[in-house]
Amino acid sequence: MPQRLDSRDPGFAAAFAALVDARRDSDADVSADVAAIIADVRARGDAAVAELTARFDALDLDAAGWEIPLAELDAAVAGLTPDLRAALDLAATRIRDFHLRQRPTDNDATDAAGVRTGVRWSAVEAAGLYVPGGRAAYPSSVLMNAIPAVVAGVERLVMVTPTPGGTANPLVLAAARLAGVTRVFRIGGAQAVAALALGTGRVPRVDVITGPGNAWVAEAKRQLYGIVGIDMIAGPSEVVIVSDGGSNPDWIAADLLAQAEHDPVAQSILLTTSAAEADAVAAAVARQLETLPTAKVARQSWDDFGVIVTLPDLDAALPLLDALAAEHVELMIDDPQALFTRMRHAGSVFLGRHTPEAAGDYLAGPNHVLPTGRRARFASGLSVVDFMKRTTFLDCGPQGLAAIGPAGAAIADVEGLAAHAASIRLRLEANLP
Repeated sequence: MPQRLDSRDPGFAAAFAALVDARRDSDADVSADVAAIIADVRARGDAAVAELTARFDALDLDAAGWEIPLAELDAAVAGLTPDLRAALDLAATRIRDFHLRQRPTDNDATDAAGVRTGVRWSAVEAAGLYVPGGRAAYPSSVLMNAIPAVVAGVERLVMVTPTPGGTANPLVLAAARLAGVTRVFRIGGAQAVAALALGTGRVPRVDVITGPGNAWVAEAKRQLYGIVGIDMIAGPSEVVIVSDGGSNPDWIAADLLAQAEHDPVAQSILLTTSAAEADAVAAAVARQLETLPTAKVARQSWDDFGVIVTLPDLDAALPLLDALAAEHVELMIDDPQALFTRMRHAGSVFLGRHTPEAAGDYLAGPNHVLPTGRRARFASGLSVVDFMKRTTFLDCGPQGLAAIGPAGAAIADVEGLAAHAASIRLRLEANLP
């Protein structure tokens, strides 16, 4: 059964602090195994990748083919039903339009001292997209990871996905083709991340790797960060729903279960100002679980990690929301904007009773790759700028250096860096009349 809390109870502060500090990430210590895999790929390249793929996926890459031909991606697109093709096209269009608004602009200005400064934004040359092949295959995740890279201007987008038995999910392939992926490899796990980060004879090296994965994939990204850029280290998914007693309990229950069905360690939390609503939602969840096809996973998540908190008013929700810093927050209240304005920490916020988090998962536009595990305190969701970098530039000229150079040389003197000071003063002296 889910945990029930009331913010007015004497023990609430301690119970809520325990909830905030609880970790749902895998406790499996995979760091040593992943380090060994990375070292093997670094030393032996393709041979290591082939052996590890045979071991973990029972797939002979040389026999099956390392790459999935673009013709197979085209066939996957052609095989879509008209309704599904229209849905994926709509999702791709909306995701692309939203991310186009994120493109940063260059700036270039000359100040009063005559010094020209600015920033130039440019895309990375190549990006890698990891697509899981385990619990479920999500074409929506392909769109959410690939489209921002294309919008950023990335020229080469390489996808890796495990294909046990040699069969790839056709929906994933179709989404990859629609999103602009240029190459797809039949590899997965930590060895695929290592291959993308380090480069092998067959797998090209990339500059940024994004996409979800299991504990081994996440650990490989963590260990290889610095050699390659990554989106984030993501943990189990989560949602916090705030309601004021005026929401449909069935809607709330469905949204809680939509999160719970992702994973047995996903977390769904309800903050409500109504004890009656809390009871009604708990009953609705139990009722919906009876017929939910994903009930086994959802029930485990709800029973082990579900939480219902009763509050005296919406003001009491604000510190709880900021402490949780959740991946998803639904504000199912009369005036969601008022509470949203005062919130500090959340991955993505869904405003109003008619904005289910599931709409954001698929096609609303904002990215569904979001920070989990309270990381929204300091991290943001995937965006176009994750595939770009900014280069600053500076042009002093004789006039500008004359204006700011003496102060720079003085600071260099204090820091004991004589060559720094000389590199400025030699130019200043050369420009004296």
